[in-house]
Formats: sequence, C-alpha cells, structure tokens
Amino acid sequence: AQLWRALRVVSGVRGGLRSEGLEAPFVGRDRELRQIKDLFHACADERRAALVSVTGIAGIGKSRLGWEFYKYFDGIVGEVWWHRGRCLAYGEGVTYWALADMVRMRCRIAEDERADAAVAKLRAALDEHLLDEDERRFVEPRLAQLLGLGDSETSDKAELFAAWRLFFERLAESDPVVLLFEDLQWADTSLLDFIEYLLEWSRGHALFVVTLARPELLERRPTWGAGQRQFTSVYLEPLPDDAMRALLEGLVPGLPEPVREQILARAEGVPLYAVETVRMLLDRGVLVEDGSAYEVTGEVGALDVPETLHALIAARLDALSEQERLLLQDGAVLGKTFTLPALAGLSGLAETDLEPLLASLVRKEVLGLQADPRSPEHGQYGFLQDIVRKVAYETLAKGQRKARHLAAADQLTVTHGEGEVAEVVAAHLLAAHEAALDAPDAGELKTRARDAFVSAGEHARSLAAAAEACRYFEQAADLTDDPARRAELTLEAGALAWGAHEPVKARELLDRSYETFVEVGDMAAAARAGERLANLDFHEGHVQDAVARLEQAYAALRADDEGAGGADLAAVAAELGRFLALGGEHERAFELVERALELAAALDLPGTLAGALNTKAMLLNARGRQYEARLLFEGALALTLDRNLHRSAGRAFNNLADALEHGDLFAEAVAVSDRRLEYARRLGDRLGETIALAAPVTSLMLLGRWSEALAHAGESTERATDAWTKALTIPAAAIHCERGELEQARQFLAGLAALEESDDLQTVSVYMTFEAGLLRAEGRAEEALALADRAFALCERIGITAIISKLALTEVLEGAAALGDADAARDRLALLDDVPRGHLTPLLRAQQARFRGRLAVGDADADFRRAERLFRELETPFYLAVTLLEHGELLVAQGRSTDAEPLLAEARDVFAGLEAAPWLGRVAAVAAGGSGVPA
Repeated sequence: AQLWRALRVVSGVRGGLRSEGLEAPFVGRDRELRQIKDLFHACADERRAALVSVTGIAGIGKSRLGWEFYKYFDGIVGEVWWHRGRCLAYGEGVTYWALADMVRMRCRIAEDERADAAVAKLRAALDEHLLDEDERRFVEPRLAQLLGLGDSETSDKAELFAAWRLFFERLAESDPVVLLFEDLQWADTSLLDFIEYLLEWSRGHALFVVTLARPELLERRPTWGAGQRQFTSVYLEPLPDDAMRALLEGLVPGLPEPVREQILARAEGVPLYAVETVRMLLDRGVLVEDGSAYEVTGEVGALDVPETLHALIAARLDALSEQERLLLQDGAVLGKTFTLPALAGLSGLAETDLEPLLASLVRKEVLGLQADPRSPEHGQYGFLQDIVRKVAYETLAKGQRKARHLAAADQLTVTHGEGEVAEVVAAHLLAAHEAALDAPDAGELKTRARDAFVSAGEHARSLAAAAEACRYFEQAADLTDDPARRAELTLEAGALAWGAHEPVKARELLDRSYETFVEVGDMAAAARAGERLANLDFHEGHVQDAVARLEQAYAALRADDEGAGGADLAAVAAELGRFLALGGEHERAFELVERALELAAALDLPGTLAGALNTKAMLLNARGRQYEARLLFEGALALTLDRNLHRSAGRAFNNLADALEHGDLFAEAVAVSDRRLEYARRLGDRLGETIALAAPVTSLMLLGRWSEALAHAGESTERATDAWTKALTIPAAAIHCERGELEQARQFLAGLAALEESDDLQTVSVYMTFEAGLLRAEGRAEEALALADRAFALCERIGITAIISKLALTEVLEGAAALGDADAARDRLALLDDVPRGHLTPLLRAQQARFRGRLAVGDADADFRRAERLFRELETPFYLAVTLLEHGELLVAQGRSTDAEPLLAEARDVFAGLEAAPWLGRVAAVAAGGSGVPA
C-alpha cells in the first residue's frame, strides 16, 4: 500500500478521480468531509448500506469533496473497493453509463477495449470475487449485457438488477464498497431506480453510495433518498468569507487587497469563481506557479474581473490562441471527456499535432488528463468543469455545430459501434439536424436521427430501462413523417411506458397509436394497441372494458389473413380467455384458451403458453377438477422458471397457491407463497414481493397463524397500488373482529372501501363477505345477512370451490344463525346438498356438518364430532375451537356438563392462543352454567 501511494505521487496519479487542477487548499468543507467519513465508518462497522447525497450548484466544490474523500482512504487501515462513475450530459442521460463505468473500473476494462479482451477481463474478475459457479453463470451474461458485450441475455429488469446487485454484494462481503456517482443530475431514470433498489435490497451489506449532483436532480426526483433507511443529505452552501479568503491566500500569497476584495465580492462564496480568476491571472502572465500555489510576479493593478462565472470563463477562453479555442470547440462537441483519436477524427489534425496543444491546455488548467490506470477513461482528456465545456460549445455558430456533430456521430459509430453509445450518436444526429432545418440534407438527417433513436430505444429496452426506451421511441416517432410508422413507434413507446409504471402516459400513447392505426386502416395493428389498452383497463379494475377491447381485437386479428395464425392472435386469445374466466364466462373462456394453446405451442411462444395453461387450470379448478388443475399449474410454473419468464412465473405461483386453497390445502398454499416471496426478493421484484406477502393472508388466517396474517396484510397494504393485491389482504379484518377489535376492523376496511366499486367479481365478493362479518360482529345481523347473501350470489359465477365462495357461504350461515332465523339457515345449508361430491371440499363438508349440528338437522352430536374431525385434519384451529364450543353448549343444554368440560377446555386453550377475547368470554359463560349465545 505504501509503495502504491508513493508511485501515485511521483506519477501524478490523483486516485480514482481525474486530475481536476484543483490546487487550491481544501477549506470550509471540513465539517462535510468529516460527516461523510463518519457515515462511511458506520456503514463499514455495522455492515449496512448507506446513501450520502451531496448537492450544490456548479463550481461549489462537489467534485473536490469527493476527491478529498477518496484521498482519505490512503490513510485508513484495511481495504476499500472504490468505484467512480460519471453520468454523461446527453439528452436525459445515457442508460446506466455511470454504473457500467464502475464495472469497467473493477474489471480494468478500458472504454475502447476489444470485445474478446473485455470478456476475458470480466470473467477473470468474476472468478476472483464470485466463488459460487452458479452465481457466476447468472451474473456474467448480465454484466456483459450492461457493458454491451455480446447478445442480450434478458430484458427483464428484475433479473438484470439482481445480477448487478449480487456483484457488488459479493465484493462487500470481503471489504466495504464505495460507489461514487458524479453529475447525477444527468443520470437516466433507470440508474436512479437501480441505486434506490441496491440500497433497499442490499441493506445488510457494507455498500456506501455517494452521489454528487446539482439541485436539478431534486426537480426530477423530489423524493430522492427519502425512502432509504440510511440516508444523509449534504447541501453545499456558498463558502463564508473567511474560508474564501483562506482559499485565495493559499493560492496566491500576497494578492493585493483591492483585487482580493473584488474577487470575493463577485465570487459570492463559489470556490470555482476564485480559482478561475486565478487561472485568468496566470494566463495573463501576472502569476507564476510555485509548487501547489502561485505568486504575484508583477503589478496586478486594477483588475477587470467579470461579474459572472460564465462571463469569467468566456474571458479566459478568449485569451487562448485560435488553435486552442478551435480544439476546445471540437472537444465540447464530443462531451466532457474525449480521447485523442476521437479529437483527431473530428478536428482533422494528426494526433502528434494535437498533443502539444492539449498539453498547453492542461498546463493552463482548462483540460485535465485522466491518469488513474484503473479508470476506463485512462488516458482521456476532459474539461475540468462542465461549465467550461458549455461556454466553449456556445461559441460555435450553428453551421459549425452541424458539421462537428455529424463528424462526432460518425466517429462514435466507428469507435464504439451503434449499440452501447446509441443514445449519444442519436443526440449528435438530432443536434446536427436541428442546427440546419432548411438544409438540402435535412430530410436525410432526420431519417438518420430517427433510426438512431430507434437503436437507442432498443438498447435501453435490452437493459430493461423502460422509461429511457420509451423516451427514445417517442423521439423517433416525432421524427417520423409516415403515419403508420409513427403509430408503430408510438405503440412501442406506450408499451414501455406501462413497463415503467406510468399508466397515464401509457394510455395517452397507446390511444394515439390506436387512433392512427384506425385512420390508416390497419386494423390488425390497431388490435395490438387495443390488447395493451385492455391490460390497462384490467389493472384499473375495469374488467368489462378490457373484455370489450379484446373482443374487438380478436375479431380484427381473425379477419386479417396474415395475423390469423400469428403470435398476436395467440396473445389476444389468451388474455381474453383469462378475463372472461375471471368474469365467470367459462365456456367462452375455454374455447379461447384452447385456441391460444394451439397457436402458442405451434409458434413456440412460452409466455403465451404459460399464461394459457394458467387460465385453463383456473377453469378446471372451477369445475371441481382440482387434480388436473394442479398438474397444469405446476407445469406452467415449471415452464416459466425454466424459460426465465419472471412475470409469468409470478402469476403461476399465485395460481398454484390459489388452486391449493381450492382444495383446502392451506399449509401447502402458504409454502408456495413463501417460495414466491423468496423468488421475488432474489430478483428484487418489489411488486412480486407485495403480492407474495398478500397472497397467503387467507390461508394464514384459517391456519390460526393470525399474527403472521396481520403482519403480511399490514406490510402489503402499505405497498399495494392495485385493487387485486389489496383485495388479498381483506381477510385480516376477520381476525380483528374475532379478537373483539371492531374499531380496528372498521378502519382497516374503510381504507379499502373503494374495492366495493370494482367490477371484478372476486374483489367485490371478498369485500362484501368480510364487511358482512364486521356488521354481524357489531350486532347488525339483518344487514349482515343481506350483504352476505349478495356476496355469495356473486360467487356462483366463480365456483363453489373457490376459497371466497366457501367463506361467503360460511358467512351466510353465520348471519342467518345470528339473526335467529333457523329456517333461513336450514334453507341456505340445503344448498350444499345439491353440490356435486367432487366440489364438496373438506372445508365445505366440515362447515356442513357443523351447521347441521348447530341447527339440529339430524344427529347433532354425531355431526359436531364429524366437523371436529374434519377441522383437525384441515389444521384450522379457530373453526375447530368454535365447533368444540358449540358442541359443548349443546351438551350443557342437554345436562351433560361433564361431557362438555374437555371440549370447552380445548376450545378455551385455542381461543387464548389466538387472543380471541370475545370467544373466551363465551366459553367462560358456558362453563359457569349459562349460555354464551342467544337462545
């Protein structure tokens, strides 16, 4: 370590940051630096992730603070994995560029490295840091995808994020990891998402993230960092006068007081202003360098210091030679950093002619040279401050800009290819087009820019950066004159907006695409847009609207000769069958699902095939053919896991758990949901995690694991945004009711009251069923029974084996009994007599026996014993305890108190474990010789 530090000093290497010419003393930021150091040590010692967001205006000292933090690691004991990445200022960011820079840095891959050499270095780094072979197989292709090496392995965001996260987690298991992101105000949206994801999912690892950004970042994302457990915001205020004086004194000892006061007045606490003024004095020859400071060599006199930093930099550039200014203009077009070959290609000068000019600009501290051998930008030149690049660029006339942007686009395409830097190439071509809209080649440039944005969109989509891909396809559409092509690009943008969880934008784009397709008479294409709009309708709770759209799309595709046997028809048939099945239209659903299965198998469409298998299994389940249904669900799940179809896998997990609930296999259903939860967390799938938390609430309730059920419901309710997931948590209200916590139950249901207005049968029936239970607990028996009857009527279209149908029927029977109407209860109980034996699941048989005993339909004693046996086999302690209590009440009423005692004692123990206070009171009343219920 000592040798490395010595080598770095003598070679001029300035650590992980490029040489920025910041020779001024580090003053006025000691408190902020100490704060960052302390937070880093807490992160390392406690093995927890942390985020420090450093914000400030241009020139306020963010990069210098980051540089000082890096230097600090030279003096501490132990290793630190340091990574630095810079966001590029093109459009709204280049997809994951800073993150890719960090991976290149760790693997020692240069930006212009040959693909085969880069892959070898990546593999060597993974062999060193990931010891598990399965992990290496998972991570390598997805990191290669990030770096633009080889084909895209997946476009699933959760899978990519999981692989990238795993790479940094394994580093952090040996030593703390620091990730410093510069210029985060230019970051792409997906990079911001990844940083937040990394901090959330890797919170048990020593990952220390530092972001340097201008205040514009908070305009783009006002809640940046707010949801993180370990988040610290550091805002760099202007330096006070004493610190600015110390800075100038350290730079230029003996600077005349009038000049110093003039600089301080104009600088307003911005260190860069003071440093740039000193550089201007250096350019004019009144200062000479002496070590790390400058000395006055002549009479300074009255100094005309420009009032703004922008004007000050412009004055500095004006003082350069013409060749130097031209070189800076070329560099400004290329970006904040650039290579010598790229500059040569743009300027038309030989590299040997450029080198002395570049050396001069480095000496004058206009440019810097990246000297860190570990950096992917090693050997590149760059502007010390982006504001210098901006001022240099603004000195270009429009005509000059066009030629330079075209040359830059060509140079990048030759050097990097069109994939990895497609966004930058597109930005250059668009700038060239906009610089001369009336030029003879304007149409050609417009087409080139459009095609480049399409490539940029495809590149972003391959990295699962849906928001960025959407933006690029939108820009491509805006550059397209042909209506059909424009509609196609808009359709792509709309689908990506939905993937980026922007439903309002998605609907607007998809509507626009649909209308254009209709206008040009392409009904098959309009059907594709309609299918995506139908999914939006469904997720917003408008199932009938979704069905109507898909019926129209299906008819259009069938009428189209080319589309009749295609993937679009298969997808529409599968989705329409699914929505019809959920709406209870089983016969029509079966027909469509069979068509989808035929097409999907013939065309090898695993996603569509898995979805159609799921729907067919749902339909079989509703018909009581549970064994067949379970086999299909398991097959669909195996297919999705084998093909890495993560969204389809989530649905398969959910449906398998639901099928197990149909068969009253509640413990197995919870186990499947636990697998889904583990799967979602491994992938970092927040939506999948939320659903997996909500899905087992009903089974946990029935199994008597009430505390777990409430915890799952509470956590998922906080996160859930869609009606379907929220509906899964409603059974938690019953737990509050049975514990006598009626106010909590009412508050819980009030927060979900909007679900009653859904047109999804299952959502509405679930809400009504548990609302009826609360009304009954509140003593409003007549209202409770009426609502329970309505809920069960809806369930007739879902099927009697569905868990909500069984719970709704139970609530109907409870409501009738609570109302004291034995005849009404018997009539409703008789409904089970007509249920085919294959549909009469153990839970239904148990409730049938229980209520037969309660209503004295036959041999009440035998019926109660049968119900008790079934509830024991089902492992449903609450219903078992209720049955024991009701049986005990019957025995006490018959004068058989001795026989009732063991039943009441067991019931008491169960209710105590469940903390069901009202039921304990009822047991106590019966044991005391009274009755806990009305006569």
